[in-house]
Amino acid sequence: MEFEIWWLLGIPLFFTLGWMAARIDIRQLLAESRSLPRGYFKGLNFLLNEQPDKAIDAFIDIVRLDPEAVELHFALGNLFRRRGETERAIRVHQNLLSRPDLPADQKTQAMFELGQDYLKAGLLDRAEETFHQLISDPHEAQARRALLEIYQREKEWARAIDAAYALQEAGAGGRQKEIAQFYCEIAQDELVRSNTEQALTMLDKALATDRHSVRAVILTGDVYQSAGDTEKAVTTWRRVEQQSVPHVALVAQRLMDGYRKLERPQEGLNLLKTYLEEAPSIDLLEVVFKAMVELDGVDAANQLVSDELRRTPTLLGLDKLLDARLMTAPPEVRPELGMVKNLVHGYAQKLARYQCSHCGFKARQFYWHCPGCSRWETYPPRRTEELNVMN
Repeated sequence: MEFEIWWLLGIPLFFTLGWMAARIDIRQLLAESRSLPRGYFKGLNFLLNEQPDKAIDAFIDIVRLDPEAVELHFALGNLFRRRGETERAIRVHQNLLSRPDLPADQKTQAMFELGQDYLKAGLLDRAEETFHQLISDPHEAQARRALLEIYQREKEWARAIDAAYALQEAGAGGRQKEIAQFYCEIAQDELVRSNTEQALTMLDKALATDRHSVRAVILTGDVYQSAGDTEKAVTTWRRVEQQSVPHVALVAQRLMDGYRKLERPQEGLNLLKTYLEEAPSIDLLEVVFKAMVELDGVDAANQLVSDELRRTPTLLGLDKLLDARLMTAPPEVRPELGMVKNLVHGYAQKLARYQCSHCGFKARQFYWHCPGCSRWETYPPRRTEELNVMN
């Protein structure tokens, strides 16, 4: 019984001690808050209310009155950069770097932010020079990523390869796919100049870096074709099936044209029909359909499109079916059928897009390098409507 009484007497004591500790914390918080500039709270309030212009004005006043507010300089510079006012962001960070009393870590941070300003402004030479100065600092990985981005923008693929390898060695993750794509870019440039040997050398390096590189295989076939070796080109393009069956749609027309040159068009058509069975694709269907009209007749082509539409019901497939129906329709029916065809075709073209799986950027043509987010190999080789039906 005595224990319970003492316990009850201890409760007010613990409560009193907790209240005193809370008061001390509150006093300390109030003292710290009074030391902050009044404009800081105004700026913060504007930010929370999504009024960035007024927030910037408030922060400018603080920086003007208190030049020692380094963190506010950084916040202000980032705000300017995000709003696209790169000239003002550059001035803020240059002002920080000009201060002789700035600690080393903050100086490094200011230099990195300045490099980002230059990059955002498109001043790639200055950005490159700035990021090169940070390679031996704690911002090394970020600086190397920025340099890689710069070299890609400038299409300096050889330097991009070196930068990607340096990132790998710095422990920033594997870059095999990107490096293979850079070799492919060089090979494509060499192919335009008709330097087939150099192009093949670059493509061999691409495949040595990433043996699953579909683009490298396709370009290798293109090099053989440009050199007049159609047999070798066709054999190379057929290797795409071993890497990714859906990507066969990207070389379907090349294969059909190659087999025509080899005077074996029926063999090419049979091969593409096999691919169509394995991986339905509207692009592949279009190539097969045209070849079947030429080789097997309109009725066979009509039946193929009808079967494919049942298997994968899409508006794009319906558009192709109406094409087939128009070829065999009686003259009196063609005007109405043509009107329906034009209506469906208009809507179908809006769906005939490739879409980046990372940023969602849509495009009529297939890209290896997304124009929206600048990532590599983010486009599935199927149109958006097909992907929606399959999912």
